[in-house]
Amino acid sequence: MINEIKQDAQVRMEKSVEALKNTLSKIRTGRAHPSLLDGLQVEYYGANTPLRQVANVVAEDARTLAITVFDKELTQKVEKAIMMSDLGLNPMSAGTVIRVPLPPLTEERRRDLVKIVRGEVEQGRVAVRNIRRDANADIKGLLKDKEISEDDDRRAQDDIQKLTDAAIKNMDDVLAAKEKELMEV
Repeated sequence: MINEIKQDAQVRMEKSVEALKNTLSKIRTGRAHPSLLDGLQVEYYGANTPLRQVANVVAEDARTLAITVFDKELTQKVEKAIMMSDLGLNPMSAGTVIRVPLPPLTEERRRDLVKIVRGEVEQGRVAVRNIRRDANADIKGLLKDKEISEDDDRRAQDDIQKLTDAAIKNMDDVLAAKEKELMEV
């Protein structure tokens, strides 16, 4: 029973770390990366469709994304979706290929992005701590029902704390890497 609780907590903590990595990948650095446009939706025959389903996005070079739209009629809508997004990008159409140059980040914008990243990491830490709290509550319930001894309770809580520390350390490593990437000129 204790092992199931620990296993569940570990899986949930790993998912929290992965969710954080996914969120941080969307925060723009000075470098062009196709995942930058992952959250974009394009209106396609009356339905909002992810950009990846209607176009191919590649990094042409370090500062330019190239988008090849599958349906030529969609080129205008894709351009409009990029302009309306909060990414601050200006696409340039060249027939079926849309090029999106990434402007260099200013020092002030880099600092703002670092603050945003730190906030996201803190939310991730809170999520991990909530998972720890839930697991500890489940273990306390087992102790209360006299299904486990106090020694087992203490050992399980120590193991869950170790899992929590490992997950938070992973998040701190992700934070350090993202800060380094953001502050690179």
